[in-house]
Amino acid sequence: MARILVADDEKKLVTLLTSALTHAGHEVEGVYGGQEALDACATQSFDVVISDLRMEPVDGLSVLAGVRKTSPATAVIILTAYGEVESAVTALQGGAYQYLTKPVNFQTVLHAVEQAVAVQDLGCENRALRTAVAKMTGHQVLVGEAPATRSLRELIGRVAPSDATVLVRGESGVGKEIAARAIHGASPRSGAPFIAVNCAAIAETLLESELFGYRKGAFTGADSDREGLFEAARGGTVFLDEIGEAGPAVQAKLLRVLEEKRINRVGDPIEREVDVRIIAATNRSLETAIAEKVFREDLYYRLLVFPVDVPPLRDRPTDLEALADHFLARYGRAGEHLPAASLDRLRSYGWPGNVRELRNLVERAHILAGDGIIGDEHILLDVGAAPRTGQPLAAGQDLNLDNNARLLIRTAIERASGNKSLAARMLGITRRTLYSRLKLLGMDGLGDHDS
Repeated sequence: MARILVADDEKKLVTLLTSALTHAGHEVEGVYGGQEALDACATQSFDVVISDLRMEPVDGLSVLAGVRKTSPATAVIILTAYGEVESAVTALQGGAYQYLTKPVNFQTVLHAVEQAVAVQDLGCENRALRTAVAKMTGHQVLVGEAPATRSLRELIGRVAPSDATVLVRGESGVGKEIAARAIHGASPRSGAPFIAVNCAAIAETLLESELFGYRKGAFTGADSDREGLFEAARGGTVFLDEIGEAGPAVQAKLLRVLEEKRINRVGDPIEREVDVRIIAATNRSLETAIAEKVFREDLYYRLLVFPVDVPPLRDRPTDLEALADHFLARYGRAGEHLPAASLDRLRSYGWPGNVRELRNLVERAHILAGDGIIGDEHILLDVGAAPRTGQPLAAGQDLNLDNNARLLIRTAIERASGNKSLAARMLGITRRTLYSRLKLLGMDGLGDHDS
């Protein structure tokens, strides 16, 4: 149930809306003018305000401004006459949740109210979750005291309080999203959403609709209006990972967001203002992408307001033990440490997969050790490497994909003592995928412990 205020100078409409919404189970109050609506909001709390746009002497835009000032969490739905598109746009830019045209369809109004209430409930849940997580973690996300780590922490501390766009650069697996979350967590926007999007994992057409939303009927399957992630992140941060993989249409729209803080949903001519901070990340050279004409130079310089370079793990070897202890604690082994002999071996390793590779190594060791203490025999440094010496492939070596897949699978199953579930986890795939590949490669008889 929601508490709703209906304001319209047409008394019959107020009566009908009040009756329909009350019948749907909501608590509704009706008033017959803009000033009456403001007076009611000054003394009472409402989840939703439904206000006519054309009222005198206090119109719907004034009601909207007053509600936004006194109760920012209250959703305001504006009712407009057909064709008042310009006024509707002004209302949306002023923070209205939605506008509906007259004559009103009561089912449409009820649906809009329920959507608004659902968004509010989700926002409350997210705020509670963020508060709980912040209490548990204390925002301690950058582990280590190596000089490179301290420099990164200092740089994040300098840029976080500002609203500057940040471009996080670094190799795959170094923790670029961790750095982005640290910036958000130390910023004035920390109480609002942090939304991460991997631009390489979503097809361009889908990425555009995910980021910017779409209008009903914009494409097949668009059965209703939907807000995108830039709107959903209102007041917070959008993290665009692997920004170099975004296509030209998305790049053009991102440039407009950065320049004007405005978007258009796919298929919708109405401009909407968004209040977000953008942090982008890349593990490839955007300068090279510009030279290859696959990335916009003007977008690059808009993103490059404040670059943050995350160092690879090989440049901060003294952090290795602290990072390992951090991951051990995450797997329920707080207070336990990797064996000294293993640490000596790990410090001399090049870590091509960076912190992500170390995390995977610790997880494998945790699985292999079971209920026992992790020993050096559980530290499988070269799982997934080809060849097993860790050296790069030389010219003339076997590059046949199937042959190398057979080698990796056989090695994983041998090290897992025939346990295919464990072997699949070592390989970073599901057990079902492992069985499919074994069958495809003619190896389905390999291994005999399937637990």
